[in-house]
Amino acid sequence: MLQRQLNVILLRFRFSHTPESPLVSSASPEFTLRAVVLGLFIGCLLCFTNLYFGLQTGWISMYGVTLHPHVWSFTHFHRMSLQSAIIGFLICKLLAVPITPQENVVIQTTAVATGTMPLAAGFVGIIPALSLLDEQKDGSRPITLTWTSAVCWSCAVAYFGVFMSPPIRKKVIIEEKLAFPSGTATAQVISVLHKMPSTNSGLRARHGYSPLNLQDEEPPCLPDPVDDSQDPEIEASEVVQHEGWSALTWSFLASGSLTLAAYFFPVIFVLPLFGGYLARQWLWTFTPSLSYVGQGIIMGFPTTLSMNLGMLVGWGILSPLSKHYNWAPGPVGWILWTSLAIMSSDSLVALIPVAWEYASKLIKKHDVDGHRSDSDLDDETDDRLVPTRWVLWGIACSTAAGILVVWLVFGGEGIKPWATAISFILGSILSILGVRALGETDLNPVSGLGKISQLIFAVLQPGNVVANIIAGGVAEAGAQQAGDLMQDLKTGHLVGASPRAQFYGQLIGSTLSIPVTVTAFILYSKAYTIPGPTFPAPTAYVWLSLARLLRDGSLPEQCAVFMVSFAIVFALISAFKTHASRRGLWYAKWIPSGVAFAIGFLNTPSFSLARLVGGIIEHIYHTRVASKGKSDDIRLIVIASGFVLGEGVMSIMLLVLRTFGVGVVSCWGCGSGMCGGCPA
Repeated sequence: MLQRQLNVILLRFRFSHTPESPLVSSASPEFTLRAVVLGLFIGCLLCFTNLYFGLQTGWISMYGVTLHPHVWSFTHFHRMSLQSAIIGFLICKLLAVPITPQENVVIQTTAVATGTMPLAAGFVGIIPALSLLDEQKDGSRPITLTWTSAVCWSCAVAYFGVFMSPPIRKKVIIEEKLAFPSGTATAQVISVLHKMPSTNSGLRARHGYSPLNLQDEEPPCLPDPVDDSQDPEIEASEVVQHEGWSALTWSFLASGSLTLAAYFFPVIFVLPLFGGYLARQWLWTFTPSLSYVGQGIIMGFPTTLSMNLGMLVGWGILSPLSKHYNWAPGPVGWILWTSLAIMSSDSLVALIPVAWEYASKLIKKHDVDGHRSDSDLDDETDDRLVPTRWVLWGIACSTAAGILVVWLVFGGEGIKPWATAISFILGSILSILGVRALGETDLNPVSGLGKISQLIFAVLQPGNVVANIIAGGVAEAGAQQAGDLMQDLKTGHLVGASPRAQFYGQLIGSTLSIPVTVTAFILYSKAYTIPGPTFPAPTAYVWLSLARLLRDGSLPEQCAVFMVSFAIVFALISAFKTHASRRGLWYAKWIPSGVAFAIGFLNTPSFSLARLVGGIIEHIYHTRVASKGKSDDIRLIVIASGFVLGEGVMSIMLLVLRTFGVGVVSCWGCGSGMCGGCPA
């Protein structure tokens, strides 16, 4: 009888778990040296990888992973959290080092905090933009940061978002219970890897399925024993343990080898699609990079399809049109403005329902009689939470230090201290909006939030391009960091990891990422021209172009007409997509994404086409090849991660070769200016 009651309790625990309750006991080891060291190691690899791809395409490894629709229906996975968790698990299995699920959370949290600095500190956007300044156009000479000044700048923006996360966590995760689909998906994978009770029952309940009724007087009949090999979670865990490391190794080596070959023979990555003329004049080439293919797999078919639709419109229609009518001398600059209008319109429209709901809830909260409800009570003990005094002192000190450091680095002529203070305040407000958008839609509209800050500072410090760019960067950094870290806190909440342990990992990861990111950027800057053929840094032109527009108000001929037209069209599309997504309609993911569409404008066709190949592979694999199991999803994620990391890690070796003067073997087939490794 006792055994039967114990089995009933265990069965009920498995089926009654919801995403808002921890999966395991808090007594498990969490913040350990091995977890932090492994997280830092993975994060440093991500840091180089994100900087490498960010300077190439402006779209770093914060992509959406489309998991099998019969298992996890989530898209737009970001920051390689899931990949970090799987790689950390694989390394521990290889070294025969046992880790707990909570340690796995600390690994991926630390890795993400380390790897996100290239974007949070603006090394793929605002830092290259400052180096493009022209004294005649912008009233300021180009600003090139030294190693020391770049470290100081990074310190100014590295911690504000970290200290903002704990109070926002209580609001959006504990009280409002926002979904944060990517964080939930990562928790599901960790639960699979460690054979924990699945979070799927809670998700099924949210989507209309009824979990086991705990009020039943009679205990349910226990199922007959089944073969463990038929359990999809055990199967998935076994796949990762037995096949995952092999798949990761081979995909890593394949991608790295192809990257090394393309370094010595650059034409490999610049294959003309429609002849030499279109390749030279209109940049219609194909880059058979396995890392791009892996990114396409991770992003999913709908996102890559949106990106390539934008590429076709931008590079196949608008660029030739502008050149034909003499609106612009070349293919890039003119369509950049239309891309900016699309991104801003899409991001801002997506924010409207989030801001409206947030304001409505604030009003309703003030209308109640002042009593606190149970919904705002945390399920963690005080010793596992981040103390409020730490948060207050951290926000105050990071803001004060940030204001001082920005003034020391850029001087009073760049941005006034009072303006920097306003940018931090604005960043905290935008962080809340960005986090809420991320929690509901799984998309952090940082590009639109940064543009809001630039618009505001066009009024506060008119005519100052440097101040406009820096203020936008400060505000965007806070929103970016707070959003990235909130997904990890959602994962930790589901898996039962201590928020304080994750907070420690975030602080340590953010600290180490500063010298790693700065050193990597300085090395890339010395070895390559940034922006240049190898690293075009497209988002740098977005920042600088908007700042220039707000300074003198001039646009290329006929550009305003197309900007307004595309902004209106994608505002309507974004509104329809947001409405369909909130209602859970099946076709919502096939409605074009404005941000992805605009990225297709920013990047040359070579970057988009290879990702489309990956998206097609992902779609065919899930619809025609894979069975309806978690092991298939994890296997594909492992292979895609190996592709991405292979080129990212190999880029470090290529950087060393280029620094020591080791160049290409042959420039055969390269047109003038087409190949980054060959002389023009």
